Amino acid sequence: MEGKILGNRYELIEKIGGGGMATVYKAKCRLLNRFVAVKILRPEFTNDEEFVKRFRVEAQAAASLSHPNIVSIYDVGYEDNIHYIVMEYVNGITLKDYIEQKGALPWQEAVDITIQVCSAIEVAHANNIVHRDIKPHNILLTKDGIAKVTDFGIARAVSSSTITMAGSTIGSVHYFSPEQARGGYTDEKSDLYSLGITMYEMVTGRLPFDGETPVSIAIKHIQTVPIQPIELNRYIPTAVNAIIMKAIRKGQDQRYQTARSMLNDLYRCIKDPYGNFVVEESYIANPTKRMQAITDNDIDEYEDDIAIRQINNEDEYVAPNSSKKTIWIATAASIVVVALLVILTIYMVNKPAKSSNTEEVIIQNYIGKDFNEVRDELEAKGITVDEPNMKYSDEFKENTIMAQSIKPGQPLKPGGFNSIKFDVSKGPEKKLVPSYIGKDYKIAEAELRDNYKLKVEVIEEFSDFPIDTVIRTVPEANSEVKAGDSIKIYKSKGPEIKMTEVPDLTGKTLDQAKQILSNKNLKVGNLSPSSPGAGLKIIKQEPSAGQQVQEDTAIDLYFEEPAKTSPPKQSTTKNNNENENSKKVQSKTIHIELNSDNTSDTVTVFARVTPSDTKEPVIIYPYKKVNKNDFPLPLTFDIPQDGYTEVYVEIDGEPFIQEVYQYEE
Repeated sequence: MEGKILGNRYELIEKIGGGGMATVYKAKCRLLNRFVAVKILRPEFTNDEEFVKRFRVEAQAAASLSHPNIVSIYDVGYEDNIHYIVMEYVNGITLKDYIEQKGALPWQEAVDITIQVCSAIEVAHANNIVHRDIKPHNILLTKDGIAKVTDFGIARAVSSSTITMAGSTIGSVHYFSPEQARGGYTDEKSDLYSLGITMYEMVTGRLPFDGETPVSIAIKHIQTVPIQPIELNRYIPTAVNAIIMKAIRKGQDQRYQTARSMLNDLYRCIKDPYGNFVVEESYIANPTKRMQAITDNDIDEYEDDIAIRQINNEDEYVAPNSSKKTIWIATAASIVVVALLVILTIYMVNKPAKSSNTEEVIIQNYIGKDFNEVRDELEAKGITVDEPNMKYSDEFKENTIMAQSIKPGQPLKPGGFNSIKFDVSKGPEKKLVPSYIGKDYKIAEAELRDNYKLKVEVIEEFSDFPIDTVIRTVPEANSEVKAGDSIKIYKSKGPEIKMTEVPDLTGKTLDQAKQILSNKNLKVGNLSPSSPGAGLKIIKQEPSAGQQVQEDTAIDLYFEEPAKTSPPKQSTTKNNNENENSKKVQSKTIHIELNSDNTSDTVTVFARVTPSDTKEPVIIYPYKKVNKNDFPLPLTFDIPQDGYTEVYVEIDGEPFIQEVYQYEE
């Protein structure tokens, strides 16, 4: 398929991927002069209505979505029994390849990628589209770390809340949900399950379920509880572990119910990776029961039943009709004994141990002082210092006292029940900068200023990112910052448009034109004829000379007609012959040898000779395909008497021989 042009516009360059349903090629759009990806339905499925339908579903599903983390669809077409989709070309690798190269990813990077994919899923779900095949193979990573979801080949637009495909399972066995394994209904929560499996693989470097057959893996999705990620990688924070385990619950009602709820937890775990905020989903409540009204008789029976007590560690039954007076006396005696024990214990614990000093200590103003020094000082005087309240503070340095429970100037007696408590600073709260790459800069600016209390500076740059989206931040994503720090947001102004003047190329050869255009940051466009011979001159160009165009514009070139081919002159003698004008000519044969590094089966040969007497070029090989087994290739031509013949040979469009052969007496 390489070299084929679809829709008179998309030239297929090379195969870059493929799956069970289609093959993907890198291609060049001749109209917009940019690279695109073209997905072509495999030939064996072109007559299968179901596969053709799925292929169209992908185009319709993805084309309706617009999001920085979803691969854009540009065009769709059908030509020569070829169904194809033209989409954004992503210069990067799949997340699956990335995991195989890196192994288990740092949890911060895994969370960042998951946030981007979850954002894409949220947009798809908002448009009533369930992807149904979320997996690392369908997530592309650009060199800038942007994740893009692709391959909506089995997506379904949902008109209700679920999707059902009776008798079949849709998705990839290592990543699909229990309901997909059962061939049952699937909905938005099925995508979140697959995303949870993908996140599990990112942080552990392995899949939660594996087996010898697809059936055995599917059964594990339905029945087996996986090993928790934190048991495989002890560096995973508890919040990240909890998010993954919630996403891959067996029951749909136990998972995240929406992509937004999962996103909220993902954003929160960046700030609080060890927080206990992941809430278990459960819609099972205590059922409503009908009960009889409670009567006075029920109350009396309950009071009589509490006469059952344990006496001397033995169970003894006291009849309901026994006197209640005995019970109340025993209870009161027990309370008195317990109270005396508590008072004695408190006294023993709080009696002075470090100092026998009984003089009152006047409390000073300790705010702004080091907590450890103050505690040592007070305890040396017999004052009890309680465990401090540790709080973040932008004003006080770490371990500095911010407040005290007893005001300065008040006395405090050592060894008593009194104590002093302090609020101590933990220093400024440090947070991790989220990744905003590819997102609207206004959202990033507002969050960093309002939620992170940072000083934000927005800087504009030209880039290939969409206008007003974030190119990068400084400090970069996952860097630690604290309130009051400065951060720079670099937002895109779109591609820089530079203009240049089209040079005059008439009368120039192709090689000369290439050099001139390169100096002007322009490109060679279409050639007419498509393979002009060396030495042929340009007679026309589009756009014409003097026009102002954008840099990187392609200039179409039109060449003069090549000289007509004439057959070699027939020799009448071995060496010296007479031509039509009775002039002597000398026949010459040379042999062309291929270079050793040429590995192709055939090469294209062009050969032209120009005798000195006529100055008219004669084409011997008009761009002819020659099998490499025919080399050394003989080339016979005539040399005029007392003159010479110029010989020019191209191999695969590149100059190979440029020689002058003289007439020999």
